[in-house]
Amino acid sequence: MIDFRYHLVSLIAVFLAVALGIVIGTTALNEPILADIENQVADLEQDKRDLEDRTQELEAQLDTSAEFEEAVDDALVQGTLTDRSVLLVPTNDTVTPETVEAVTALIGEAGGSVSGVVRLQPEYSDPATGAALQSFVTGPGRPAGLQLPESGDTGVLVGSLLAQVLMIPPDGPAPDTAAVSSVLAGLASLDVLVPEGASVTPADHAVLLTGSGFTGDDADARNAALIALASALDEQGRGAVIAGDAPSARPNGLIGAVRADPALASAISTVDNVGTVVGRISTVLALGQESQGTSGMYGTGEDTQPVPPLPAAAQ
Repeated sequence: MIDFRYHLVSLIAVFLAVALGIVIGTTALNEPILADIENQVADLEQDKRDLEDRTQELEAQLDTSAEFEEAVDDALVQGTLTDRSVLLVPTNDTVTPETVEAVTALIGEAGGSVSGVVRLQPEYSDPATGAALQSFVTGPGRPAGLQLPESGDTGVLVGSLLAQVLMIPPDGPAPDTAAVSSVLAGLASLDVLVPEGASVTPADHAVLLTGSGFTGDDADARNAALIALASALDEQGRGAVIAGDAPSARPNGLIGAVRADPALASAISTVDNVGTVVGRISTVLALGQESQGTSGMYGTGEDTQPVPPLPAAAQ
């Protein structure tokens, strides 16, 4: 008869055989697997070194490009804005003082001057402030002689009011400085804008500086309010340009919203890389094109030109 010890020995033998097989099989497989892993690691290390070298090359090219652009920017824009004034309108907090200063400097190199900076606050485009804004615009405090369009759209009304006091018509007299002060003071009291610097005077051109797009359910309404302002400034003066960064050219950004509308895109110039030297050059050159009745899309986005056409003297 087969006793319990026989079964126990048999089970132990089976387990030993299985364990031995696993050890032998693993040993046989480990060497090629390990070699393959080592080869993959070596390839990845080489790829990393290649990418680091390529990154350094691209950074060097960017540095060289920026140095070249800074060296030629004066020559490229010289004379394009002679005796012209430009109003700067930062539309949100993502527009840094450094960007405002850089654009101001290049406008000066082009022979122009900045008439002032009016920084919009989030409340300007907030639908929740619409009633208060409309009450101010249509109320008795509006300077005499200013005619508003027949519209119930608050953005259109406010944009028209600001354009009439901040822009110099090509064939008309400059707005009264008292009207400028009155309108800006009234809107500033509603916390929708902040005039920066010593004073703001009417200008020939306007540049709206913008950044990353709006989020939330009211994004379209906010963009519409800014577009109404840009359109009014463009029509009242000698032309306007909207200059921003790459995010502002996305669908929820101001530039993206303008470019999505063929009629707007053909009326107001847009630049989507104002954070670079070439983007600021494009902004100034675009103002010169606007004074001649030509608008375009410039920058790095889809269907854009790298820069506006150069003036004949700079070619």
